[in-house]
Amino acid sequence: MDKEERKTINQGQEDEMEIYGYNLCRWKLAIVSLGVVCTGGFLLLLLYWMPEWRVKATCIRAAIKDCEVVLLRTTDEFRMWFCAKIRLLSLETHPFSSPKSMANKVSNGHAVLLNENLAEENRHEISKYSQTQSEQIRYFTHHSVKYFWNDTLHNFDFLRGLDEGVSCTSIYEKHSAGLTKGMHAYRKLLYGVNEISVKVPSVFKLLIKEVLNPFYIFQLFSVILWCTDEYYYYALAIVIMSIVSVLSSLYSIRKQYVMLHDMVATHSTVRVSVCRVNEEIQEIFSTDLVPGDIMVIPLNGTVMPCDAVLINGTCIVNESMLTGESVPVTKTNLPNPSVDIKGMEDELYSPEIHKRHTLFCGTAVIQTRFYTGELVKAIVVRTGFSTSKGQLVRSILYPKPTDFKLYRDAYLFLLCLVAVAGIGFIYTIINSILNEVEAGVIIIESLDIITITVPPALPAAMTAGIVYAQRRLKKIGIFCISPQRINICGQLNLVCFDKTGTLTEDGLDLWGIQRVENACFLLPEENVCNEMLVKSQFVACMATCHSLTKIEGVLSGDPLDLKMFEAIGWILEEATEEETALHNRIMPTVVRPPKQLLPESTPAGDQEMELFELPAIYEIGIVRQFPFSSALQRMSVVARVLGDKKMDAYMKGAPEVIASLCKPETVPVDFEKVLEDYTKQGFRVIALAHRKLESKLTWHKVQNISRDAIENNMDFMGLIIMQNKLKQETPAVLEDLHKANIRTVMVTGDNMLTAVSVARDCGMILPQDKVIIAEALPPKDGKVAKINWHYADTITQCSNSSAIESEAIPIKLAQDSLEDLQVTRYHFAMNGKSFSVILEHFQDLVPKLMLHGTVFARMAPDQKTQLVEALQNVDYFVGMCGDGANDCGALKRAHGGISLSELEASVASPFTSKTPSISCVPNLIREGRAALMTSFCVFKFMALYSIIQYSSVTLLYSVLSNLGDFQFLFIDLAIILVVVFTMSLNPAWKELVAQRPPSGLLSGTLLFSVLSQIIISFGFQSLGFFWVKQQPWYEVWHPHSDACNTTGNLYWNSSHLYNQTELDPHNIQNYENTTVFFISSFQYLIVAIAFSKGKPFRQPCYKNYLFVMSVIILYVFILFIMLYPVASIDQVLQIVCVPYQWRITMFIIVLINAFVSIMVEESVDHWGKCCLSCVLDCRKKIPKAKYMHLAQELLVDPEWPPKPQTTTEAKALVNENGSCQIITIT
Repeated sequence: MDKEERKTINQGQEDEMEIYGYNLCRWKLAIVSLGVVCTGGFLLLLLYWMPEWRVKATCIRAAIKDCEVVLLRTTDEFRMWFCAKIRLLSLETHPFSSPKSMANKVSNGHAVLLNENLAEENRHEISKYSQTQSEQIRYFTHHSVKYFWNDTLHNFDFLRGLDEGVSCTSIYEKHSAGLTKGMHAYRKLLYGVNEISVKVPSVFKLLIKEVLNPFYIFQLFSVILWCTDEYYYYALAIVIMSIVSVLSSLYSIRKQYVMLHDMVATHSTVRVSVCRVNEEIQEIFSTDLVPGDIMVIPLNGTVMPCDAVLINGTCIVNESMLTGESVPVTKTNLPNPSVDIKGMEDELYSPEIHKRHTLFCGTAVIQTRFYTGELVKAIVVRTGFSTSKGQLVRSILYPKPTDFKLYRDAYLFLLCLVAVAGIGFIYTIINSILNEVEAGVIIIESLDIITITVPPALPAAMTAGIVYAQRRLKKIGIFCISPQRINICGQLNLVCFDKTGTLTEDGLDLWGIQRVENACFLLPEENVCNEMLVKSQFVACMATCHSLTKIEGVLSGDPLDLKMFEAIGWILEEATEEETALHNRIMPTVVRPPKQLLPESTPAGDQEMELFELPAIYEIGIVRQFPFSSALQRMSVVARVLGDKKMDAYMKGAPEVIASLCKPETVPVDFEKVLEDYTKQGFRVIALAHRKLESKLTWHKVQNISRDAIENNMDFMGLIIMQNKLKQETPAVLEDLHKANIRTVMVTGDNMLTAVSVARDCGMILPQDKVIIAEALPPKDGKVAKINWHYADTITQCSNSSAIESEAIPIKLAQDSLEDLQVTRYHFAMNGKSFSVILEHFQDLVPKLMLHGTVFARMAPDQKTQLVEALQNVDYFVGMCGDGANDCGALKRAHGGISLSELEASVASPFTSKTPSISCVPNLIREGRAALMTSFCVFKFMALYSIIQYSSVTLLYSVLSNLGDFQFLFIDLAIILVVVFTMSLNPAWKELVAQRPPSGLLSGTLLFSVLSQIIISFGFQSLGFFWVKQQPWYEVWHPHSDACNTTGNLYWNSSHLYNQTELDPHNIQNYENTTVFFISSFQYLIVAIAFSKGKPFRQPCYKNYLFVMSVIILYVFILFIMLYPVASIDQVLQIVCVPYQWRITMFIIVLINAFVSIMVEESVDHWGKCCLSCVLDCRKKIPKAKYMHLAQELLVDPEWPPKPQTTTEAKALVNENGSCQIITIT
């Protein structure tokens, strides 16, 4: 096999990786070992930080089939490297390893073992291999997933359960019998233990990992260097700071691990009953479950330890852990295509498509319903980290790195500082050699310049602003589990909102009903709970067609169903376990009206249309339920009125869908107009339908009938109109966001027209703007995919179209204030199906639609995530605000995800708001902007601090001097740390502005600001340094120097005596040192004030009282010791006496420095942008963001936006690049 081969695993998935094979090389290992010894272990550290170098330095390339080590690289923008060791799984001769039990035999340890019962549909072509006595399977583990070698694919692949490539038919025919003990043991060997294990690392392990961070290694190097140079105090201060930083980091990391471990560990090991092949029930631990096991769901419920598909009975499940919705969900058994009258025999089982029949790991089964003598059974389809809960935990354990320009630029800036340090390093060596300094001193001083230029306190300083922002967010009820994301939130320029429960109130209110008689709509009615309607088919449908259940005596279920049932005032009764056991069939749930609603026993002949001819007791039993399916957009039930011979079928769902399943003659001709009127007003409309079933349909037949056989040829009964009110704060919040040039997008699972109406009501779309509905149809019957464009306001008579045409709808495209592009006001609206078709067949149109897409209706959870990705692909910084239900993926993927739900689902979201209100969005963006500006200010300040100190030391090295230990200590602790930790305290500005902060450090304005301050600081330091030498009293300082003429002064005499008695081996005490120390001390405070920006993102610095107090106290103290020396302080700081006149001169230099620095910084702010925009105008620079570049292109595109009533077709041509030709037909 080719040794240079490269393969791809997880192709087309989020965690796609390239894989390379390597074998250990002994001579390379020997050379590396020697290098480690020679470098004192530094090479080992370098290889620890760089997995790619580690593998390449110790191994040689090998064929992946036979390698010992694999090197993995992600294919995303981060291109991260990982390495993993190949392990061997031994399969000694087992009684269960008979040829019959395997479809894929193992040869030379190079094949993944898969049973014929396991995903055999997509593995049947695997050829047979000879079975040897001792088998070894090669595999490696990466991010808690095992990858086995597959000889058919000639690649590593993870072992799938029954969730892929298994048909619904085979689930019943091949997997419903259970496993033999031998087969179970065989699968357990491959799949391993069924657990989601989150190991909490020991404190020692975490400590080592944290301490081996490159930054702490650099600090260690700095501390050792300072100790050799006898800078003990500062070294001790840095050590204490590092210890505090490491301990706080350890505490937060360990706390997160413990929280995650506790969340996962709950109910992770329980005893479960499984059915074996011979109908024997065996009790095992849940950790021993494997795909294919038949799990018996206990009567009193349980927490699911795996993902399983129901094949018998019904379960009521609380899925809040996954969806964020605490509403119980009814799960029914998977339809058996072989028994159903009409079924899709080849339909493949998928946990997503068949989620109404799938019990997910971590969800709580509250209660079960069953046939007597038949247990409620489910087939295990996924275990461990493959389950839905396992995947959620994996995404938390191994998050994608946060890619943000600020952090990338920070590393580049540090590299620049390292380059500056390199220049200083070379200069120091040359200068010291020329002055014949000892070799030991040269080494220490030249290395010291590096520790000065790259400040060890930088990360602590950068973190301070984020920590303060996190604390402020907590005060306003926003909790953050990913603090680094706060800065990114300062860049958000587009926010996606879920609709129900986010923009609108959570619950729906019943506004009224509009019944149909003789294919004509009657007038709307408000009150449904009355005697006239009690026995009508309409109310019977409202009473039975729902998924409500009683849990501990309380009615619970979908909020919409609850409102509907409460409106009619009926009573629901469920059979008890004892009652069920007495009957040889499932006891139906019974609904009946309260006695006061039933009319006195009057003959019903005159009310034939409305009433059933029934005895006095009026009850309806729900015989069979077909639960609501978001794919089908409907639910139905089969019910029987007590004493009636025939059963009734009732159906409710999306009006367009229900109408299409009814007899055309029963649907009113003005149906579309009436529906449009309601949806345009923002009402949520549900249609009802009914039909009498044939008398030949017995109870038993109904239990096995397919829903398609029931859901057709119905009579249209009318509409239920529900009102979903906007939350009070919604319009104001959206207006604030629009004023701040932040685009808003609605992503909802609701109807398109309702969503467009709500978008208009809340100001997301302005009255004069146009709404273009993109209705995409997939390829069908040899026809290519196409998009029909409608302008919303008139419903078009398109095939299964839920589109409407509206004269106009609006949303303004948010642009950077720099690029004030006049964009035509139009918005695209589409549903989830159209979105999927466009993603698949119209790739070229996706960016254009993202630029103006405002309403995305009927979106499934994975489509929400795809939308966020599509927006990010055109360089938007995307925020996502949802209530946790179905939004997990999108919340995780967005740059800033805010969950309005405090349930466990919010673990996936970086931010969680305590109050379920979207007012948290502008608050988060304001705090993000403030934190981002604080990061810039702190970074600029720390860069200037390094350069100012570097300038001081470089100037002093030229006279073989340096700053004293206590001078360093005073600057670094008393000035720098105090200033850094107080300048970060500025709160956020009270309102959002249209301007956005820069995203990176390497912007023209920012670099000009830093460079100008560096030149000013170095200039004034040099001025003081060289000017002091020109003074008439100047001489090379020695212990007997008396520049102050202090022989008669007792005070200075004492200092003078001190000077005479103490010799200064490091030549710290001299006039140059004293001058540079005083000027530089003031310079740190000057740049702190110059850089401490307020408006428009932070409150002004004078409102940051701690910062103001700190700066004033430091100014006064330094000024005092400069103008009025104190002998004891001078002794400690090793300052020498200079004449009073020179002190005044230094003070004047400092004043001029302060004036110039602050004026230059202000002018950079005001004039920098003007100059920059002039330069950019001259160069006609293309905007960096793709969406802005695209907006410019579309302004001159005559074909965009598409004209009304046109169609765009995708014609697949065999182009070399595989693209599609787009043809527009009018």
